[in-house]
Amino acid sequence: MDFNLTDQEKKLLLTTARESISSYLEKRKPRYQDPTKDLEKPCGAFVTLTFHEKLRGCIGYMTSTDPLIKSIKELARASAFSDPRFPQVKIGELPDLRIEISVLSPLKKISSLQEIRVGEHGIYMKRGYASGVLLPQVAVEQGWDRNTFLTHTCYKAGLPGTCFRDPQTEIFIFSALIFKENPPAKA
Repeated sequence: MDFNLTDQEKKLLLTTARESISSYLEKRKPRYQDPTKDLEKPCGAFVTLTFHEKLRGCIGYMTSTDPLIKSIKELARASAFSDPRFPQVKIGELPDLRIEISVLSPLKKISSLQEIRVGEHGIYMKRGYASGVLLPQVAVEQGWDRNTFLTHTCYKAGLPGTCFRDPQTEIFIFSALIFKENPPAKA
């Protein structure tokens, strides 16, 4: 990462994400705190939601021209209400909904698969119009080695599991500053 966030800034981003979701569900105007200067910088981010330890939504931007704080507001709502893999989050889920935020470093195109460090790097893969991304923590959570991580990133892109060996496939790596609510905040 080119920058780090303080514990207070991380907490503010998590609070902002939760407020974005809860205010929508409660049909009220959101009440946000003022961001620090670092939270006004643009960068890629993902918001991941879990409910009872199971994925409930995850949406993100690899890059952004918007301030990080604005992206988190949008991504939190998108994760809760627009992830096509899941039904929309319901108000009764709020107390047990857990929010995780991944703030991304800039993408770096690799020339060798040996550059990928499992647990440190996420992978963004692209071939033609197809693309897929897996965050660094996914490989660790699943216990994957580098080849398995690459295979699953191919699948995420809708491509054959060996597409990472194809010279037409572009592979980028990134790191992420990852933090989450622990235990889940009560709405």
